Amino acid sequence: MATKIVFDKPKSMKEVPMHYCPGCGHGVIHRLICEVIDELGIREKAIGVAPVGCAVLAYDYWDFDVSEAAHGRAAAVATGIKRVWPDRLVVCYQGDGDLASIGMGETIHAANRGENITVIFVNNANYGMTGGQMAPTTLVGQKTPTTPQGRDPATMGFPLRVAEMLAGFPAVRYVVRTTVADFKGIIQTKMAIKKAFDLQMKGEGYTFVEILSNCNTNWEMSPGEANRFILETMVQTFPLGTFKDERVV
Repeated sequence: MATKIVFDKPKSMKEVPMHYCPGCGHGVIHRLICEVIDELGIREKAIGVAPVGCAVLAYDYWDFDVSEAAHGRAAAVATGIKRVWPDRLVVCYQGDGDLASIGMGETIHAANRGENITVIFVNNANYGMTGGQMAPTTLVGQKTPTTPQGRDPATMGFPLRVAEMLAGFPAVRYVVRTTVADFKGIIQTKMAIKKAFDLQMKGEGYTFVEILSNCNTNWEMSPGEANRFILETMVQTFPLGTFKDERVV
């Protein structure tokens, strides 16, 4: 009897071990991106832009073209690539420190211009690669090495809701927030990525997918506890859903 393969590695993903901490959501998100690229048949047209952060080595895992960007500059690099090759799928992959702190200027202006790129924003509420310091998305009261008593909005401000902010820009086409903390969220995340990529390839403008992901190492939780923290606590500050889905006039 012939064996029927029902689950396999995406062709756009390399067969190599990943460096991410066990339980981290980056591996899941990397795979979803590759699955969508394969399903859309655009592997030879895909160009990723890797950040500085935990995903700085994304090019080691994706079997399509990837450019590295200086810290926070992914949107600027992606803009240049897309303008030179407008028929390519150009994807920024950024964490909350990279995108919402040092890269906030590039993020805002690329969105405000309506650049025809897709930004995948992985929000785990801390600077994961460098020890878990407070990020722009760290929750009120959340303890980190730089907020040992918990984030105090009186002196440290409130968490930035990037999806809600970008949704207000007239040139932005599609903004959604999902999670990979459970199976339902993973399916919804894949659907959101696929829609964002499809809209970009149709030339419809700037698309933004924010994904709530765990950082169980820096949160000092098990992967299961970290995922429950997302679903029970993090979503209260960062609610899931679609914030904009309309044609740019």
